[in-house]
Amino acid sequence: MTDLHPTIAAVTGRIIERSRDTRTRYLERTAKVRRQGPRRSHLSCGNIAHAMASAAPADKLLQRTRAVNLGICTAYNDMLSAHQPFATYPDLIKAEARRRGATAQVAGGVPAMCDGVTQGQPGMELSLFSRDVVAMATAVALTHDVFDAAIMLGVCDKIVPGLLIGGLSFGHLPIIFAPAGPMPSGLPNKEKAAVRERYAQGLATREDLLNAETASYHSPGTCTFYGTANSNQMLMEIMGLQLPGTSFVQPGAPLRDALTRHAAARAIELAETAAVSLSEIVDERTIVNGIVGLMATGGSTNHAIHLPAIAAAAGILIDWDDFAEISSVTPLLTRIYPNGSADVNHFHAAGGMSFLIRELLSSGRLHPDVETVMGKGLELYAQEPWLSEGEIGWRPAPDASLDETILRPSSNPFEQEGGLRRLKGSIGRSVIKISSVAQDRRRIEAPAIVFDSQDAFLEAFSMGRLNKDHVAVIRFQGPRVNGMPELHKLTPSLQALQNKGFRVALVTDGRMSGASGSVPAAIHLCPGAEEDSILSRIQDGDVIMLDADEGRLDVMVSDEELMLRARAQVPEDEVGWGRDLFEIFRVHAASPEAGGGLFGIKTGNRP
Repeated sequence: MTDLHPTIAAVTGRIIERSRDTRTRYLERTAKVRRQGPRRSHLSCGNIAHAMASAAPADKLLQRTRAVNLGICTAYNDMLSAHQPFATYPDLIKAEARRRGATAQVAGGVPAMCDGVTQGQPGMELSLFSRDVVAMATAVALTHDVFDAAIMLGVCDKIVPGLLIGGLSFGHLPIIFAPAGPMPSGLPNKEKAAVRERYAQGLATREDLLNAETASYHSPGTCTFYGTANSNQMLMEIMGLQLPGTSFVQPGAPLRDALTRHAAARAIELAETAAVSLSEIVDERTIVNGIVGLMATGGSTNHAIHLPAIAAAAGILIDWDDFAEISSVTPLLTRIYPNGSADVNHFHAAGGMSFLIRELLSSGRLHPDVETVMGKGLELYAQEPWLSEGEIGWRPAPDASLDETILRPSSNPFEQEGGLRRLKGSIGRSVIKISSVAQDRRRIEAPAIVFDSQDAFLEAFSMGRLNKDHVAVIRFQGPRVNGMPELHKLTPSLQALQNKGFRVALVTDGRMSGASGSVPAAIHLCPGAEEDSILSRIQDGDVIMLDADEGRLDVMVSDEELMLRARAQVPEDEVGWGRDLFEIFRVHAASPEAGGGLFGIKTGNRP
């Protein structure tokens, strides 16, 4: 067996030591519940009667005999393409449960909003906080205490982290995630990006843009680019929380339905044998494996926010220094859009998750000795599923990548390190994704042009005021101001400016999800502009230096001069579109480095 890379071992040890007290308290709380035995044994006859009142007669009989009962938490809706396939999942799961002498019930639904629909709209200000709403809804569903295990149906951006955070509050249960898979490939990503850029410059019509977008996002299934939704699937697989090879099998395929049935069967088996619970799977090593997977694939920077929140729900404390150190020794093994031209279907066909996990294991980048829903050891995930006479089987990963322009072995990576770095300096702490940033663009020193909204930036772009070297500073975009919406509307304009030859960069306390692409972008900046921070005192013309190679982010103005300046004032609260209902979230949100939400571990030394 390959020895674990010393840096991966050192970071894991540091996390274990940092989290000793909080992790111990979490495990003690979870163990106490588990020792009490099946929760239904503590319910009154009236409680149980209510829980099975609507069940079919055969299911009622099974429930009377204390057969395993699965709880299904579903994020189904038929507006969100990635979640529309979940309409049929409960029936598949229930049928498989009955076949095995068990039962299953839809425990509850959780909201599932689509960032693609709300992008650039008022609803995007609810997006990050929807993760915490999903977590709370998951807890409401499971708190009925009539379930011996649970299956989570979710795919997209905030939904999977929310389901996992909620599930970790019921860490005594076995819990398995069952995704829906990506839609078939549509318009190539490079062509879509080119139309977006032409539209931003006024060189394409709105009809051209709509035709390109609908040719790309065209059917049920996850969007095929490697954004947060597909990064979620990679994470759930590499963390051992869903079946091997499950992430990128398309909806409607016979293998997809077979995987869903097998997930139900495995959840029943885990409940019957009390083999392993969620709290035992999600430990410090599992979290580190997730970060390694994120770096090796150039995954979404949203997980620099979500993973700290997930870890905290399990009593584990991580920060951006951990991400940066792991990234520095993790080879980049994939090129998937927006970090390449291929999509996740091409990645899956080239060898997919089984090949990726085997390569990372063989190079000592992953902890092999972890618990998973399949059993002990991550080597179980260096396999891919296949159907033989209608039954699921697993076979070893391909010996070689079928397309090394998309997926490479660890001996021949695209880069020697992962795609995420931590920046720090006089302005604060932030992260930057460099997977697609050219080497000569990783250091930008230019005057600031300051905006308090992305719309103000876009107006300046349309008027030609940004046709020069500059660092665009877009502030008041953090969770405590407007919920930290993604700023994807900026991407085509920034790339158009860079393509004209200008040296440009972005600094923001908002989110970009890595979709800044080839433009250097310091994102998730904290402290945010709403605090008494340097960001709140930067003015037009101040020279900013962003150096991704050195990990620096500084404004070239003396502390004395900055402190003499008045702070910029937080813009007036926007109301309507549901935003007024989320005021309590904005007031109490943690910093982005601590997860940007309501939940987490309250300690004196957290960001």
